[in-house]
This record gives sequence, C-alpha cells and structure tokens, in this order.
Amino acid sequence: PIIYPRWYSDIFCFIFERLIRVCIPLLLLSELISLRPCFTSVRFILFLLDQNGVKRSNKGLKNPLVLFFYPKDDTPGCTIEVCGFRDKYDLFKVLGAQVWGVSNGSTSSHLAFANKNKLQYPLLCDTNDSLRKTFKVPKVLGFMDGRVTYVIDRKGTVRHIFRDLLNGPEHIKEAIRVLKEIQNQ
Repeated sequence: PIIYPRWYSDIFCFIFERLIRVCIPLLLLSELISLRPCFTSVRFILFLLDQNGVKRSNKGLKNPLVLFFYPKDDTPGCTIEVCGFRDKYDLFKVLGAQVWGVSNGSTSSHLAFANKNKLQYPLLCDTNDSLRKTFKVPKVLGFMDGRVTYVIDRKGTVRHIFRDLLNGPEHIKEAIRVLKEIQNQ
C-alpha cells in the first residue's frame, strides 16, 4: 500500500468542501429560480374548496387572477409570502386582479392559517395535488412542494410564471409588475 502524507488528505478535504459549497447552491438555484414560462396558454377549470368551505372556480372569471402555490401553511417562508399578498391586496384590487393561494392543506388548516394572518383572499385546498399537477408545479429536490406564482389574464391565458422557493416577497413584486403590463396593453 502507498502511504500518503497527511497534508494530501487535508488538501483533498479542502477542495471537496469548496466544490460542495459552490456546486450545490448553483444546482439548487438552477432548480429553484426560473423566470421562463413553462407554457403560455392553458385552459383549465378548477373546482376547489377554500378555507371557508366555499367551492371556488375560475369558470366565468372576468378579471385577471394571481394564482400562487405555496408549500405549507404556517411555515416561515409561506407566512412571509401570504402576508406579502395580504399587505398588497388593495393594490391587486386596484389592478383589477383576484388573488388565490393554493396548497395541499385541509380546510381547517387553511382557516386557522388565514385567521391567524388576517388574510382577505381565499386559500384553496388542493388536497390531492390535482391543480398542482395541472399547472406542472415542480417538486424541489424531488420531494418538497414548489413555490410558483401564475398571473392569468381575463382570457385565461397564463401571462407569467415565477418560480422561486426561497424568495416569497419577490412573487408579489413580479405579479404586480405583470398586472401593470397587462393593464397598460
């Protein structure tokens, strides 16, 4: 057997550690952040219960819709995101848009989450992930539900898709920017 000096293993560990610190975040960023739409037009009819047990449907909507998917009720990142939509809700109304949040939580979980954070918009219960699958919302690293916002115009065309698991507040800014563009057309 060949015996290497101790500093060989120190160099190997140093290089390996640096590769991990650089490559893993880059891999995650490429998976987590994407500003390119997956598709631009989708015709869908949704029928899901919201936190109050009201059956919601996009059928017959005459206003733009901001449909945002978030991973789970009462987690720090999701709370920041839903409260961001809450804080800008009046601006969304001025822009003529409706805001709906979607996750796979139950009506009771959504109701507690909405009441705790004083949300004035519906949280849809996608308990079997049917809407998430329709919109092809990706799972991050194969197991964690993604955070994606869709801006849908009056005709039902997806005008913008924004994916970023780690930056919930950016979803609100992007949605407002796109709604202003739609309004100016």
